[in-house]
Amino acid sequence: MRVLLVEDDSAIADAVLRGLDAEGFVTERAADGITGLWMAQESEFDLLILDIMLPGLSGYEVCRRLRASESRVPILMLTAKDGEYDEADALDLGADDYLTKPFSFVVLLARLRALLRRAPASREPILGSGTLRLDPSRARCWRGDVEISLTAREFALTEFLLRRKGHVVSRNTIAEHVWNAELDIDSNIVEVYIGYVRRKLDRPFGTNDITTVRGLGYRLNDTPLSETESAS
Repeated sequence: MRVLLVEDDSAIADAVLRGLDAEGFVTERAADGITGLWMAQESEFDLLILDIMLPGLSGYEVCRRLRASESRVPILMLTAKDGEYDEADALDLGADDYLTKPFSFVVLLARLRALLRRAPASREPILGSGTLRLDPSRARCWRGDVEISLTAREFALTEFLLRRKGHVVSRNTIAEHVWNAELDIDSNIVEVYIGYVRRKLDRPFGTNDITTVRGLGYRLNDTPLSETESAS
């Protein structure tokens, strides 16, 4: 899941980004409203965390412009203000939820997961290929009827591959989307985690859905459920 945090307070931003990274989210940050609006319009994000008091453009105005452009990205607004009128203003402009500073990261994470569960119906709720299924909003994964326990990073990698099933993705592309693009990622870490998810998703079930395309990267095969059923 890709999250954009628009927050000018570096201490708050660093704490939120570290927490989300540990939970397997891929995060980007903007420190002002103008940059945040541009990033939200130019890239695809699953969630937007938006502070209200921002330099350049307020969070209210960023939210208003996004909704005016028919963006349906779920928006959680953060503010140091407290009061029912501020909350009403945020919700009237199209925000989906509202959290007042200071806040618990546990509560923030719960709110974000709730927003994912309420995401627009056009978003595929369950990702899958063959007998492999993954529910992003509930962080659950199955092979057939067997539920599989994945770490946050393994889950993010599996989700990324499923969203691009049938397509070859390079190590650099995986590192950019599953790990923070700004981190200095050793390319070997991608191979290591590919090995981790193969040992959990493929080997115990006699499948080979995650394949290596020599010199290019990796592909999660796009296998219709009917083919898998007929082969069993």
